[in-house]
Amino acid sequence: LLLTIHRSDYGKFVLTAGKFYGDAEKDKGLQTSQDAHFYSSSARFEPFSNQGKTLVIQFTVKHEQNIDCGGGYIKLFPADLDQADMHGDSNYNIMFGPDICGPATKKIHVIINYKGKNHLIRKDIRCKDDEYTHLYTLILNPDNTYEVKIDNKKVESGSLEEDWDILPPKKVKDPEAVKPDHWDERERMEDPDDKKPEDWDRPENIADPDAKQPEDWDDEMDGEWEPPMVSNPDYKGEWKPRTIDNPDYKGKWLHPEIDNPDYSADSEIYRFDSIGVIGLDLWQVKSGTIFDNFLITDDATLAEEVGNETWGQTKDPEKMMKESQEEKERKKLEAEEMARKEETKDEPGEEEEEEEEEELEHEEEEDEEEGETGAQEEEEESDSIKDEL
Repeated sequence: LLLTIHRSDYGKFVLTAGKFYGDAEKDKGLQTSQDAHFYSSSARFEPFSNQGKTLVIQFTVKHEQNIDCGGGYIKLFPADLDQADMHGDSNYNIMFGPDICGPATKKIHVIINYKGKNHLIRKDIRCKDDEYTHLYTLILNPDNTYEVKIDNKKVESGSLEEDWDILPPKKVKDPEAVKPDHWDERERMEDPDDKKPEDWDRPENIADPDAKQPEDWDDEMDGEWEPPMVSNPDYKGEWKPRTIDNPDYKGKWLHPEIDNPDYSADSEIYRFDSIGVIGLDLWQVKSGTIFDNFLITDDATLAEEVGNETWGQTKDPEKMMKESQEEKERKKLEAEEMARKEETKDEPGEEEEEEEEEELEHEEEEDEEEGETGAQEEEEESDSIKDEL
């Protein structure tokens, strides 16, 4: 793995299986480790061309950080890529994998470079957005068809020519054709024989016929009295003639098409003459994604088998470990909450403290009263002795 030195502030990858896993060794992968960073690293392999062969790209992605915004895709580059200077604008052959940013963007990118231009798939393929490891597979066939799989299950397939704007359209509108002036596209029309009734036009509001001038109304002081206006029960609104089928209706005019002079069929859209580098070139707001189990092959069956032997063997234990961790955390929080409640229960409340203070004051008052009574008795006893003497 070669780290790019195109810029000095790229994020660092670390080798780890993460916080939870199915196998501590098998699940070790490349993990993004710094928030809000670009990442750019690549690995070179023996260059090849996929002409006449199936091309399969497969890898696993684990967003254990519950990703909010960041890429999880890989890129395949031509063999002449300068790895040390690889960056976001470096020419690549294919970009494939999940991309997530907020609730609106949760899709799988499948971008194909054709004659120096990158073309995005027109279909929206939804990616996984949970915290577990998932297997992503792209298959390009020599008949210009493709297939996208998640966890070894097909989620999309079709034609490279039909699902991308790689080639110009086969047909275009005839620039010489124009809609005839007499072409009538109105399916319905106003009935020319329908006439507005003579009594149709009535005002929307009329003077209230039941209104009476107040007895204390003074024309000199209040002006000329006018009855208030009310809705006219005979008002019928705007008159519109009824509609009938248009006898001259010809249907919607369709612009005639002709063969596109710029179209040229290509039976090898899938083909790349030079494939020699795989790279991770992405941005992440919250780091923690783990990439693993990279595979490039010409055998779709082999890719499925490898997926089952790697991801397929560890996915269930990984889920069990995470659920176990969550259960332990839940019990820990419950125990802490119970302990907190017990501590609160043992501590005297404000009301108890007030009651204790009142009892103490009451006892002090009683002691004072007893002291005063005792002193009085002693004084009386002293007076009695004096009297006897």
